[in-house]
Amino acid sequence: MKIVKTELFENIEAKIQSLETTSISEERKIILQPLIDFIQSKYDNNDEIRLNFICTHNSRRSHLSQIWAQTMATYFDIKNVFSYSGGTEATALFPVVAQTLEKTGFQINTIAEGKNPIYSIKYSENSHPIIGFSKTFDNDFNPQAAFAAILTCSSADQGCPFIAGAEKRIPITFEDPKAFDNTPQQAEKYEERSTQIATELFYVFSQIQK
Repeated sequence: MKIVKTELFENIEAKIQSLETTSISEERKIILQPLIDFIQSKYDNNDEIRLNFICTHNSRRSHLSQIWAQTMATYFDIKNVFSYSGGTEATALFPVVAQTLEKTGFQINTIAEGKNPIYSIKYSENSHPIIGFSKTFDNDFNPQAAFAAILTCSSADQGCPFIAGAEKRIPITFEDPKAFDNTPQQAEKYEERSTQIATELFYVFSQIQK
């Protein structure tokens, strides 16, 4: 039987190859280390690796983190990685996030319209698409046990003193590009945040010993 290797879309592959991990400070690497350790431990035990990226509104940073984590797992051919996202409340995936990802090479289709649209987000021809929509972190769509809760904003970290079912709680916070909504810098700042998240998750998955 012929095995078909999963290949990322060309523009996404080019983006990944342009990332500069030298931009990550030693202090930041210390913050990222618990996530590396969690993934490595699960990988060594041949367990499923469930990552739930949590922010307040599940609209920007948590989605970017979920999507880039799944993409990097594929890039480094690390199996059994399942990335999710959620918020302390549900709102909607902010449209500029989808636009930023589309410019990078992701294929995004709207499955359902409404106040909280549902998107299909593909990073390769042969991978199952990521289903993107805003939800609470404990929504039935997300894992209920045996996952790492990665807090991508300080307000979610402070607002979630306890996350049921999480094996490990890992704060990895990012600045919110929302501060630049409806300004001339909006597109630039969303791209900047997406690139930072991609770079740091590239570093995380590059450290996994196979």
